[in-house]
Amino acid sequence: MAVAVSISGLVKRYGSVEALAGVSLDIEAGEFFGLLGPNGAGKTTLISCLAGLAKPTSGSLAVLGHDVQTDYRQARRLLGVVPQELVFDPFFTVRETLRIQSGYYGVRHNDDWIDEILDQLDLTAKANANMRQLSGGMKRRVLVAQALVHKPPVIVLDEPTAGVDVELRQGLWQFVRRLNREGHTIILTTHYLEEAEALCGRLALLKEGRLVALDSTQNLLNRFSGHTLAVRLPSEASLPAELQALVTGERNGMHLLRLDDFALIENVLVQLRQAGLSVTDMRLSPPDLEEVFVRVMQQ
Repeated sequence: MAVAVSISGLVKRYGSVEALAGVSLDIEAGEFFGLLGPNGAGKTTLISCLAGLAKPTSGSLAVLGHDVQTDYRQARRLLGVVPQELVFDPFFTVRETLRIQSGYYGVRHNDDWIDEILDQLDLTAKANANMRQLSGGMKRRVLVAQALVHKPPVIVLDEPTAGVDVELRQGLWQFVRRLNREGHTIILTTHYLEEAEALCGRLALLKEGRLVALDSTQNLLNRFSGHTLAVRLPSEASLPAELQALVTGERNGMHLLRLDDFALIENVLVQLRQAGLSVTDMRLSPPDLEEVFVRVMQQ
């Protein structure tokens, strides 16, 4: 399969601060790829280098085979970026903003596509409204629309749903999923880990400018997480010593036990019964990306 984005030995320094320390990864065409990490991990710096907004200290980046530095015109034409910050021109309407953005890429007479984007992002009613009149959530929708006006094959979404209401979030993901099904490569950064878990087929985790995990979402869940059994015992009762090794914490008065296999549930119940303890409440939760994230970052 063709490589949509290739990053090799990427280093970016700001004075004595090393924001990226030799990141290398390939993202295949048609992937829905997640780029995760805590604040300051280097996610936005990486995206800025990919979009040509920051010059790498060393290393290389390419979009569909076009080097971001030596063939920057074509590389940028193939890329659509939704930035994290709300950046807009206050002197134009939403429709004018999208037409101007189209002109930057030499695209004309694309009003039908603009109308479709406005409809999918629930912006049709605001098409002739001035950008200054929009709420923060509406402005973020316009940023998404701007990234899509030239129909780029690679779309980068940097925290696209920050400050966005639930209804728009669901509509946005339906639209983005459709674009992905049609062959667009999607690169997503988000702090909503449930979104990354539901949407992304593969994940890269950054920490302090370094790539600390790169695998399919399912493999990471299987490798770093497990099922969590929450058990509530009668007041003053404590777990048998044999089960203490499985405990990962407590929540709302329930003991949390990490299980790597469904068969262990029966063992837990047997040991509780042998200890003469009754269970007043019990809940089983599937592997969770939040646990994966925490465990990887703590390593």
